[in-house]
Amino acid sequence: MLTIAQICDLFDQGGHQMYSGEPVNQLEHALQSAALAEQAGAAPELVCAALLHDLGHLLNPQGETPSARGVDDTHQYFAIPYLRGLFSAAVLEPIRLHVDAKRYLCATDTAYWGRLSEDSKRSLELQGGVFSAADAAEFIARPYAPDAVRLRLWDDQAKVEGMATPGLPHFAKLMSVCSLALV
Repeated sequence: MLTIAQICDLFDQGGHQMYSGEPVNQLEHALQSAALAEQAGAAPELVCAALLHDLGHLLNPQGETPSARGVDDTHQYFAIPYLRGLFSAAVLEPIRLHVDAKRYLCATDTAYWGRLSEDSKRSLELQGGVFSAADAAEFIARPYAPDAVRLRLWDDQAKVEGMATPGLPHFAKLMSVCSLALV
């Protein structure tokens, strides 16, 4: 299990890496996602999930734009063992489900696919493609799936070069509030 200090160190050490074909780096993407969640009035746990949803990229770096090489890095699963014990399911499950939320949104919103970045479209195919109607219905009935959908929409918006956000120390305090571990 990681500590909050170790999570912050991961962002300090690897957050400068560009976010696969986007005009922001990993840290900017995380901060923008969390800031959008906070601005929307999301629960602290969902704001934490928004901050940490792509932590798997930092824990298991695959180089720039792995989807262009046909690699699905399964980042949505990779971070979970490192965060289990530190955070509750209200943080972990939206992280784990945010890729499936993209598959769900493509199945249920005809305009959604067109709004995806090129890398998100490419990775969608590697991640299993668009859900069938039955799979979409099964997905959205799962606990925390609606939160994962909200997270996914912030994820999609969090790719704005130069967007002002609170810094990592602001969200480190929020992680402490959400932590199950003694800090």
